[in-house]
Amino acid sequence: MAFVNSIFTWLMKKRIHQIELFMKYPYDVQEEWFHTLIDSAENTEWGKLYDYKSILTPQQYQERIPIQNYDTLKPYIERMLNGEQNILWPSDIKWFAKSSGTTSDRSKFIPVSQESLEECHFKGGKDMLSIYCNNRPDNQMFTGKGLVLGGSHQVNQLNEDCFYGDLSAVLIKNLPIWAEYYRTPDMSIALMDNYEIKMDRMAEATITENVTSISGVPTWTIVLAKKVLELTGKQNLLEVWPNLELYIHGAVNFAPYREQFKQLIPSAEMYYLETYNASEGFFGIQDQDNSEEMLLMLDYGIFYEFVPMENIGDENPKALLLAEVELHKNYAIVISTNGGLWRYMIGDTIQFTSLSPYRIKITGRTKHFINAFGEEVIIDNAEQALTKACQETGAEIKDYTAGPIYFKDEKAGGHEWIIEFDKQPNDFEKFVDVMDQTLREVNSDYDAKRFKDMALARPKVHNAPAHTFYNWLKAKDKLGGQHKVPRLANERKYVEDILEMIKSA
Repeated sequence: MAFVNSIFTWLMKKRIHQIELFMKYPYDVQEEWFHTLIDSAENTEWGKLYDYKSILTPQQYQERIPIQNYDTLKPYIERMLNGEQNILWPSDIKWFAKSSGTTSDRSKFIPVSQESLEECHFKGGKDMLSIYCNNRPDNQMFTGKGLVLGGSHQVNQLNEDCFYGDLSAVLIKNLPIWAEYYRTPDMSIALMDNYEIKMDRMAEATITENVTSISGVPTWTIVLAKKVLELTGKQNLLEVWPNLELYIHGAVNFAPYREQFKQLIPSAEMYYLETYNASEGFFGIQDQDNSEEMLLMLDYGIFYEFVPMENIGDENPKALLLAEVELHKNYAIVISTNGGLWRYMIGDTIQFTSLSPYRIKITGRTKHFINAFGEEVIIDNAEQALTKACQETGAEIKDYTAGPIYFKDEKAGGHEWIIEFDKQPNDFEKFVDVMDQTLREVNSDYDAKRFKDMALARPKVHNAPAHTFYNWLKAKDKLGGQHKVPRLANERKYVEDILEMIKSA
């Protein structure tokens, strides 16, 4: 196995030279992909509608095609779901990634072409391993298996030629044979719908394996880890899997979970690698082991644009090209892809932490923020505040959500939080104060509104009972890796719904 590990590590590291090329020549790589995408789609229905043959520059493209969202592309996607082809992309689309992202009742079906599978998602998966092998040349990852927390849906058949499932299910069903060999548990367990049974089955199936890496959303990874320790009677995961060396995560901010993972995996040598992989595409990989920034991957068949946060509400907001962005400003990502998404706003917001090379951090969602009073609190602000409050009170957070408290009579407005702790703070009131103070430090608009409680009062925080969010997601039939609790909302429906559930329990 050591020989095989050496061969795989050598193969993975060969890709590093190409990654260094797009880091060095980002505009050339993006320009080349722009022309490839436009040329590829010029004879599709969409390409003819907007006369792609006459588009010569990204500027012409921006002037001609309005920014899209799922609702504007939905009529085209529905026809593709019924088996029509050559609508948004020339090659046959047989797979769709079913995505909700939040607890929204509406599902999205994102087309996944063969090109986007191979040139984007699988390439991202291989690059993730290439970067790890390059940063840890003495790794032994391929001497064991990778535990992958798969999706929450079986692949379903729409018609004779079309299939859908959440992204991880689609990827697992299309994995090359070598990748399937290195993955555990087997597909029948990985793609189970019932997450309660699935966690038990996964734990039972993997405790005897030589697991060297784990991939999954932090919340569900912790649930699985606790099941494994419960089954084995061990104190930590290294007693179960002594060769565990890598944890790959994404989808949610890792900062609130870091201390829990240090307890579950008590090793200074454990490597944590963040990825930015969504149904719409694979966008970023943490390429440095001493930094949490992610390298924006520029050669995955995706052409990028960025809408400044202050322009998001505009009817057709101006979008910037890569060469025009600035450091530490919030942008909504707009993508054009080899899966047939054209000027598609995916709903995430990012900041650039470096412009040479282009590195990013995720700051939130275009719809997940609180701005009821002009305070513009984004998820990044909330995560910083909660992390600081946890550090100062010894707390560990499992889940949370927050929304506005509107003005009433003479009372100021405010924010109402529901927080479920894995480990209670040693001083709850101090936790609230530190959170509030940190929000004031990282967000000047929030600080201004908090001045003498004139517009915003001190946050109202509910200490939620154990399993609150799990039970809420379960009641909504939203258990699973693709479904996440909305962290911040500019309305009260989530807060009120959860509070009502707590009250009636």
